[in-house]
Amino acid sequence: MRQVKKEVRVGSITIGGNHPIAVQTMLNVPVEDIAGNVAQARRCAAAGCQILRVTVPTPADAAVVAAIKEAVDIPVVADIHFDYKAALAAIDAGADKIRLNPGNIGADDNVAAVAKACTAKGIPIRIGVNGGSLEKHILARYGAPVPQAMVESALYHIRLLEKHDFGNIVVSIKSSNVPRMMQAYRLLSEQCDYPLHIGVTEAGTARMGLIKSGMGIGGLLLEGLGDTLRVSLTDDPEAEVRAGFDILRAAGYAVAGPEIISCPTCGRTQYPMQAIAERVEQRLAADGFKKPIKIAIMGCVVNGPGEASDADIGIAGGKNEALLFIRGQKVRMLRGDIVGQLLEEIYKL
Repeated sequence: MRQVKKEVRVGSITIGGNHPIAVQTMLNVPVEDIAGNVAQARRCAAAGCQILRVTVPTPADAAVVAAIKEAVDIPVVADIHFDYKAALAAIDAGADKIRLNPGNIGADDNVAAVAKACTAKGIPIRIGVNGGSLEKHILARYGAPVPQAMVESALYHIRLLEKHDFGNIVVSIKSSNVPRMMQAYRLLSEQCDYPLHIGVTEAGTARMGLIKSGMGIGGLLLEGLGDTLRVSLTDDPEAEVRAGFDILRAAGYAVAGPEIISCPTCGRTQYPMQAIAERVEQRLAADGFKKPIKIAIMGCVVNGPGEASDADIGIAGGKNEALLFIRGQKVRMLRGDIVGQLLEEIYKL
């Protein structure tokens, strides 16, 4: 059962409570390349991204926030480190959320200024703790970035904001170590009711990054934890968005778009199943097909229809042909352009 947290509004999206879990990513174009950031933001929006983050190192760089806000209609988060004036500039530029650790921006007056500006415009702040960048005094106490140290760091930053009567907060507590990250989120969830942004930081390139994120994010989702997520990959941000929705779907959450299931094949397979599955997936993605149906592409008729009996539509291969079945009922044999015929049937549903 999902653990219900406080609701926080981020532009047009509400996270927490029983609202859908939002998928986000972060742009990786150099911040001074505003046109490049805008183009990438549009690609992320087209991929289905629901919350978009961009770095704002200096006050002048807040111009990228304004440009992205004009280009896409999804919430934009300004990522701030050290310079509280950059946060104020991003707020003025229209940022929908600020990602900032209040303990890293200097004097308490700086924290007060940012909290006041966010309060005035109803903008939340995400506190983002990473296992690799804990405060020296906390790391000295625990000797390593153990889950308890990460939770203490998060609570430290939370208190700095609550001191100024600011409670419009989202929290993340990430690590590149999956068991450590999961335990940290469990412990934090017991101690605060702020919505949780979940993810495995520095997860790696596509292969290992997807495995670690699937385990860490998916594991927490199955435990009922998580209100928004990012799959951090050394890859294009659009790939992060697609992976985020795939993990949500695998964890049992309703996600727009088709789910394709396919068997691993064996020596009984007598038609090009792998190529067919890939072509169907690519065509539906290129067409922007968003209907939430389950499509099965199976290797043979021995077990295929039975194993995919809960699919809305599917095929099971024979010798250069495939049996079409719809909602468990055998319909007809497909020969020749199997992909084209299957797609026609998919679009009829």
